[in-house]
Amino acid sequence: MSTHPKQIALEGVLRKLFDDLDHYLEDTFHERYPLHPNRPARGKAASVAYDGLFSTGTQFTLGYGSKHGRGYIVSVEIRTLSRVKDEDKQEIEEAAMTYLRSRIKTYFPDRAIELKQDGNVYKLVGDFSLGSSSNA
Repeated sequence: MSTHPKQIALEGVLRKLFDDLDHYLEDTFHERYPLHPNRPARGKAASVAYDGLFSTGTQFTLGYGSKHGRGYIVSVEIRTLSRVKDEDKQEIEEAAMTYLRSRIKTYFPDRAIELKQDGNVYKLVGDFSLGSSSNA
């Protein structure tokens, strides 16, 4: 089963948005904690998701049991062996979510997409439709 070209394009835009977020977090918080010893320094891997202190991305969920339904769960991970202080986790999470909210319209200007807290996770929800099959 192959993935629809419009789905590939949509997920490519999501990846660019989260690469942007990764750069923002690296620029803002990179000196807070030492990098995990098995992780390459920033700019040394093929993707920003695989180097530096942060790893960001999304995972699609059908949203069963969620008040917001289907969407993309937001992942922001700090790649260090050090214990991350709760207040730092909260500050980084708030900065990441504020930044994402400020950039969604830039990456998805023609879609109604919002960032919502859904229980203990954040999720991008809204118009992720691929259009009609006649536009394929």
